[in-house]
Parts: sequence; C-alpha cells; structure tokens
Amino acid sequence: MSLALSSTLTGVLTSIPSPPENTFSIGPVTIYYYALCIIAGIIAATLMTNHRLTKRGAEPWIVIDIVIIAVPLAIIAARFYHVFTHPNDYFGEGINTWNPFQPGSIWAIWEGGIAIYGALIGGAIGAWLGCRWTKIRFWSFADALAPGLLLAQALGRFGNWFNHELFGLPTDVPWGLEIESDNPAFPPGLADGTLFHPTFLYEVIWNGIGVLVLLWLGRNLYFQWGRLFAVYLIWYSAGRIVWESIRIDPSEIILGLRSNVWAAIIGVVVGIVILIVQTRRHPGRESSVYQPGYSRKDVDADVQSQDNPSDFVDVSEPPAEEVTAGATATSTAPTNEAGAR
Repeated sequence: MSLALSSTLTGVLTSIPSPPENTFSIGPVTIYYYALCIIAGIIAATLMTNHRLTKRGAEPWIVIDIVIIAVPLAIIAARFYHVFTHPNDYFGEGINTWNPFQPGSIWAIWEGGIAIYGALIGGAIGAWLGCRWTKIRFWSFADALAPGLLLAQALGRFGNWFNHELFGLPTDVPWGLEIESDNPAFPPGLADGTLFHPTFLYEVIWNGIGVLVLLWLGRNLYFQWGRLFAVYLIWYSAGRIVWESIRIDPSEIILGLRSNVWAAIIGVVVGIVILIVQTRRHPGRESSVYQPGYSRKDVDADVQSQDNPSDFVDVSEPPAEEVTAGATATSTAPTNEAGAR
C-alpha cells in the first residue's frame, strides 16, 4: 500500500467530519436537511407499515387514514415535550420565545428540537383515534408499525448530524465526531479540534439492528396483540439509556439523571408491562387486524356484487313493442346457398 493511500485511510478513520452546511436553497425557499431526514423517516415508516398491515389482511393503504392523524399530533407533542424539558433554552430574559420569524422561538421546529418520547405520546393518541376511525385494532397497527418506527428514528438521527447537535463526551476513538469550537454546545475549556462521541451514529446502528430483530421476531405468531411493539419500546429505550447518559447537551436533571434517561427507563418499564399484560389477556392468535364486527370494505363490496346479479346483468323488462296485425316481416330466415345451387 502506498504511503499516500495509507495516510488517506488513516485520516478517514481518525474522525467523522460534521457536514459543512445544514440547509440548501431552492429559489427563495430554504430547505433544512433535518426536515428532510424526518420526512424520509415518516415515508419509510408509512411504506413498511402499509406492507406489514396489508399482509395481515388490512385494506391496502388504510394506513394513510391513520397516519394523517397520528403524524401531526406526534410532531406537536414531540416539540412540546422538548420545550418542556429544556425550559432554559426558550424562556428567560433576552430569549426569543414567541416570535416565529426570529431564531430560537418555541415554534422553530425546523431548527431542531423534537423529542421521540413526546412523539410516541402524541403519535399513540393520534393512532388510537385513527384506528377507531378505520376500525383497525390499535395493537395490530402498533405491531405493524414497530419496525418502521425504529427505521424512521434511525433516519431522523442523521438530522442531528447535519445540525451539529446532541453529541457525546470528548473522546479519542478513531470514529470521534468533529465539532467546531464556536458551536454553542461546545464545552468551554476544551481545545479546538477535540473530538466527541457520535451518539447519532450509535443510535443509527442500534436502531438499524433493532429493525432486523423486530422483523425476525414478527414472523412468530406470539408477537401479536401489541407484544412486538412492547419489544420495540424495550429495545429502543434500553439503547437510549446508554446514549443519553454520555450526551453533553443541556438537559433538566432529575434526581441525578437527565430527564430523557428517566423517560427511557419508563419506556423499558412500560414495554415490560405491555408484554406481560397482553400475554395474559391474549394468549391466542389475533383472528383479524380489524375490530370485532368489521372487515375490509373492498372485500365486502366484491362479495355483495357476486350475490347481486343486477351489478353485472341488465335484468330489467325489455320495452314492449306493438305489432300491427297483417304487417310484413322485416327479416327472413337464412337460406343454404350451396344447397340451392
């Protein structure tokens, strides 16, 4: 291996650079990479959930009727949760709290700052409402969503990379993350060029492995009635406890732990409770993804058409035509020309 190539590879392996820009413009419109990462995650989760729910017998794309309620509520709750757990960033003397046209307001979601646990709470409420509307079992939808939700979170973490935020403790590992010293979150007193743990990457890898685990477990009929979603909560929250513990961005401290560490601990506990309760309440297999008494509307329509021949054949009485006595026939029976010759 040449010296130049060796030096290049060494340089690549000794740090992870932060992206030089977090936005780009199309005419007068500024596009944030953070927003694109979130949108990509929503699209990926929707497509995967639709595929999984349809395989279970749901009407194709009925997931859209649930998503249009769940996603807005998830985003609103995620932002509210973040603001609530970081009050010093949004309230106080000299801080722009309410003006959306100036940086730093509570409305500026495009600058970053949404919390997954807030999204889970808001999204769960929206999904429950959507499932009542579509007559899909809530837990069936949750199980179908679980792998896609974890994939969406993995994609969304790249938004933190573009925003140069939510990194971990200083480190000298070869995959340390480069952060500019004028970054507001750069700890004072550290030398310029200090590297940090890329917690966004740790979570991307952990979530990516989790997607494969959930897809594998989902093939087992035991993981129905919300049990696969319970495993999602346990898996994601267990990893989040670790990554959150090494992050150095400001956070509310409760009893010595960051607020999101407590949220992750609660996530693990809730997942275990769901797993135990749903196993006791529903030891058997789900008969349908639909609520009792309901089924696919498109299938019902086909069945009804087969039972009613009027959908395909004109069974109405033909119009009556008066025949005048003594009238000459307008058509004659065909003759065999070969025989006449």
